[in-house]
Amino acid sequence: MRSSIANSIKIGLLQVFSLCIINYAIAQESFYQELADSAITLTHTKVQYDPEYYTLDYPNGDVPSDKGVCTDVIVRAYRKLGIDLQKEIHEDMKANFEKYPKNWGLSSTDRNIDHRRVPNLMEFFKRKGKSLKITKEPHEYKPGDIICWELGNGLTHIGILVDKKSKNSKRNLVVHNIGLGQVLEDCLFDYKIIGHFRYNKLEL
Repeated sequence: MRSSIANSIKIGLLQVFSLCIINYAIAQESFYQELADSAITLTHTKVQYDPEYYTLDYPNGDVPSDKGVCTDVIVRAYRKLGIDLQKEIHEDMKANFEKYPKNWGLSSTDRNIDHRRVPNLMEFFKRKGKSLKITKEPHEYKPGDIICWELGNGLTHIGILVDKKSKNSKRNLVVHNIGLGQVLEDCLFDYKIIGHFRYNKLEL
């Protein structure tokens, strides 16, 4: 009798545990879909490419809404979901400055610009998110994924995948700003991919 009760309890706990895992997975996919959708909304705003240094509010500081670079696409998409990468990156860099790139000769953090640099975003996503495989297989790249590229001559670029497809339906399109504003394009494999990430603060 006791054995039967114990087995029933175990089965019940396993069912509850399995349900929690399923609900968690659904919630995560929902988050990345919302992230992709928020990126698409950015394409509705006309933005001039502008790499100038700006003094920003903190937290939630942003350059003028009609200006920006590739990293601002990522920052703005996440902010629509309540995640402030300016704050998250500043706090992590402040606590772990030695782990971040020193490409700009800085000896301390700068909350006006640190989150607007691709190498810093890459390091943050490696540390706090998930580093995914870099392949030539389109199906490995999902909506909500963050992609980083090397353009040559030390230049890097970043964008976010959405659920809209290329004309041949093989690739997810990318929202990015490489000079023509916040646009939606079929450019996943146009440049050398050097980073493939997923980040959701709620997973931590």
